Formats: sequence, structure tokens, C-alpha cells
Amino acid sequence: MSNTANTDWFVHDRFGLFIHWGLYALPARHEWVKMRERITDEDYQKYFEHFDPDLYEPKEWARAAKNAGMKYAVITTKHHEGFCLWDSKLTDYKAPNTPAGRDLLRPFVEAFRDEGLKIGFYHSLIDWHHPEFTIDNIHPRRDDQEFREKAKDRDIRKYAEYLHGQTRELLTEYGQVDVMWFDFSYAEKGKDEWQSEKLMTMVRELMPGIIVNDRMGIGGDIKTPEQVQPREWVAVDGKPAVWEACQTLNGSWGYDRDNLDWKSVDMLVQMLVDTVSKGGNLLLNVGPTARGNFDPRAIETLSSIGEWMKLHHRSIYGASQSEFEAPRDCRLTQRGDRLYVHVFAWPFKHLHMDGLAGKVKYAQLLNDASEVRWSESQNAGTLTLNLPIQRPAVTVPVIELFLK
Repeated sequence: MSNTANTDWFVHDRFGLFIHWGLYALPARHEWVKMRERITDEDYQKYFEHFDPDLYEPKEWARAAKNAGMKYAVITTKHHEGFCLWDSKLTDYKAPNTPAGRDLLRPFVEAFRDEGLKIGFYHSLIDWHHPEFTIDNIHPRRDDQEFREKAKDRDIRKYAEYLHGQTRELLTEYGQVDVMWFDFSYAEKGKDEWQSEKLMTMVRELMPGIIVNDRMGIGGDIKTPEQVQPREWVAVDGKPAVWEACQTLNGSWGYDRDNLDWKSVDMLVQMLVDTVSKGGNLLLNVGPTARGNFDPRAIETLSSIGEWMKLHHRSIYGASQSEFEAPRDCRLTQRGDRLYVHVFAWPFKHLHMDGLAGKVKYAQLLNDASEVRWSESQNAGTLTLNLPIQRPAVTVPVIELFLK
């Protein structure tokens, strides 16, 4: 099976928007609420019957993403609950049959393309609503022995046909798709249940160049650590991989009204910088409300990240890990002959950089292009930057060094 993925744009753009949106926005108690609370299909039906996102304006979502400095977006076409945002011909469990009354995916695709962002589709390999999806230990009805007995004749092969059929719809009805983000394999279900190799072959044939993630149990084009920050460049078989950290604004992917674990803008910008300094991308998630808008806290956060990105994007786009060693409380990224020093903790006047004596021809603060003077110790090989006492009024100050 040939790998035709084009990751050049991906490793250049570095920063994307993840969107988890589905029926779980109505209970607003985490996207796994159906599983966590062991909710039956019958009891979950009320969310289907009341899904009416009257404030859904994907153009506003796209503008918010672009203004934050994001270059691509990945949306949940279907999460584990089985509800589909598009007008699938293979199920009635879809947005057009709710009070929403329409395909919600197509206007999303059009709006984000209009803003120049690339498009990705998240699609769950799991489906707790499908009548042939077999009961396992993460299924909402796992503890209902009577239900398990009734469901014992379910055929996962028939579900796999459905999974493949819906993937075909997504990759033939919406134009160019840049990322296919499947989720996920686990102990009880993996590549055999999903027929992953067959699915991957179909994806490659339908959309040459598409990036496919690594959660089907057969590897993929990108590694996707979730809710963690790796300590170093992520490797596969000892070799650096293309990778993307996926992170939330608070503790949930879907809209969770009472989750107050919101990350600060400082933390999120540092997370982006830390990721790029290790050769990775950051996919940052927003969970829209059931009315179809972004929580005001999410809007404010994206706007603040965007203010930093407007001044400092040179240190992110097209940048990657540097061969030089970062000073304490700093992260380095590099793009060609420009080295970027991201200062997480502002020092008193001097910032010492080992191994850079004789290698720098100019230095400046990136936010305003004001010169930074330095001295050198040739014997020690140390470059000492002379910084102003007052820390620049930006989330993370960045010093741009022009290398010889």
C-alpha cells in the first residue's frame, strides 16, 4: 500500500482548529456523556429531537480560526454517538432529520475554504447507535446483560461496510479534503473490525495526497498524542515522525457547560511554541454550543492567541526544532537562518546562549523589530543577549536572531 500523503503544507502551517460538535452539545456534560451515564438510545433521542443550532454561522467560525492564526480545521463529521452532521444516504441519524433540517457540513466546508483554510474530517470508527455495532466494554449498554443478550447476533462486518460507505461519501461529495482523522482503535476493536487496510486503500484511491492519522491500528501519516505535551520530537521506530498534539481549551472536547478548567492564553501560546520547538503541530479544540456558536470564552481565547500570532507568526509557520540548545525557561524554533528564542520567564537583563558565539549577525525583538544588543565570550562559546528590564507586553516575548 503506497503512501501518497502530502505533509509539506502540514509541517509548514503548524496550527489548526479542532471542532467537536454533535448531539452531546445539548446535555453539555462531555462528548462521552452517552457512555459515561450509560444512556440508552431511547433516552438519548431527546437530544436528536431538540438539536436546533439556530445561531450556526460557519463563516464566523472560519473568521475566528483565521484570526487566531490557524491554517486548517478538522471537524467531527460523526463522533462515537453515531450522529452525522451531513446528509448521509446510509442513515436517518443525521442533521437533516433534526430541527436543524439541513446538511451542516457543507456550509462549514465552504466557509473555511473561502477563508483559505484547509479542511479535515474527523470520523469516528466507533458508533454506539448503529444496530450492528457489537457491545463491548466502552459501549453505553455494557452493563445491561439483557440488552447484551439481545445484541449477541450483531455483525461487525456489516458495520464495517457502513463505516466504509460513509467514508466514501465524505471523500466524494465535498471536494478536496486535506486530512482524514479517524478515531480510534482499542483493546476490543481494531484493524480487523474496521477492516483498516481496505479502508486505507480506499481513502488513498479516492483522495490522493490526503493525510491520514494513526488511529486505525495500522499506523498512518501523522502521530497524534492527545492531551499531553511530548518531551521531545515524537519518533516511530527511532525516526522522527510528523506529529500533531491535539489539545482542548478546557477539559472536554465537546461543549461542557460546567467544565471550568480553561487554560490561560499564556499556557496555550506556550503549548504552541513548545510543540513547534519539538517539530510538531498543534490542533486546538473548540466545542460549539448546541445553538451552533462558540462560547464567548473560546472566542476571547482565540482572539488573544491571534494577537500574539500577528506579531510572532514568523517563529511558527515554516519553523521547526533547532539544533541549538535553548536557555533555561526558553524554547527555540528555527526557520532557515533565523533562530527564534521564545522567553517563557523574562530574565534580569541577560540571557546567555551557549554555542552561539560568532554565529549571529543581528538580533531583535520580534514584536516590534527593536534591536537587541549582545556580547560574546569566544572562549566559552556563549552569546549574551542584553535585554531590556521591562518585559515586552506580549504573551510570550520572542527574540529573532539572524544567523551568519
